[in-house]
Amino acid sequence: MRHASMTRASTVRSVIAYQVRDLVRSRWLAAYTLFFLVASEGLLRYGGGASKALLSLGSIVLFVVPLVTAVFGTVYVYNSRDYTELLLAQPVRRGSLYAGLYLGFTLPLCLAVVIGIAAPLVFNRVFLEPGHVRAVASLIGAALAMTVIFGAIAFLVATCVEDRLKALGTAIGLWLLASLLYDGIVLVVTVILGDHAVERPLLALTVANPIDLARVLLMLHSDSAALMGYTGAVFSRFFGTAAGSVAATTALALWSAIPIALGARAFSRKDF
Repeated sequence: MRHASMTRASTVRSVIAYQVRDLVRSRWLAAYTLFFLVASEGLLRYGGGASKALLSLGSIVLFVVPLVTAVFGTVYVYNSRDYTELLLAQPVRRGSLYAGLYLGFTLPLCLAVVIGIAAPLVFNRVFLEPGHVRAVASLIGAALAMTVIFGAIAFLVATCVEDRLKALGTAIGLWLLASLLYDGIVLVVTVILGDHAVERPLLALTVANPIDLARVLLMLHSDSAALMGYTGAVFSRFFGTAAGSVAATTALALWSAIPIALGARAFSRKDF
C-alpha cells in the first residue's frame, strides 16, 4: 500500500515537473505575466490612486483570467493528447495522470498571475497603505480562484468533448455566460419576481456563478460600491461582511472541487 501511494505521488510529481517546464518556456505564459505587470503598473501610476487602481485591476482580473484560462486550458488538453496517450501506455493510474496534467497547467498560471499582480503592488508599497492589505489579498485570491476554477472547467470540457472546436466554443460560451450574460439573467429574474422577496433567489444565482462569487469576495474587502452589483449587495447585506467572506470562499472551493472531480471521473472512463 505504501509503495503504491509513493508510486502515485511520484507519477504526479513527474508529470507536473514536465508540464511546468514545458509551460514556462512558452511565450504566451510570458505574455500573460507581462500583461498583468503592465496593467498593474499602469493603473497604479495613472489610475488616480491605489484604491481606484485596485478596483480597476479587480475588474480586469475577473474578465481576463477566466477567459485566458478557459481558452488555453482547452487548447492545452488537446495539444497534450499525444503525451497523454504515451503515458497511458505505461503502468500509471489515470487519476494520478489527470492530477499531474491539471496541476502542471494551473500552477504556472497561478504563479504568472501572482507575479504580474503582486510585483508592481510590492514595488509601489501598496501593501503598506492602511486598509489595502485585505483588498490586495482578496484580489490575488480572486485571481487564483478564477485560474483554478476555469482551469478545471476547461479540462472537464476538453475531456468530455471530442471535437477541438466544439470544446473551445463550449469553454468560451461558459465564460461568456458567466462574465457578460449573467447580469442580464439576474435582471430578468428580478423583474419577473416583481414585488416578491428576491434575496434568496439572488443569493442562489450568486452561488451559481463563480465570477459573481469572486466579485462578492472583492466587494467585501473594498470600500468602493462600484464592484458590488445588485447580487453582491444582497449577499453582503444578508450574511454580513465576515460571514459573506466565509460563504463566498467556501462556495468558490466547491466550484473548484466539483469540476476537478467530474473531470477526473470522465478522464478515467475516456477511451483514448
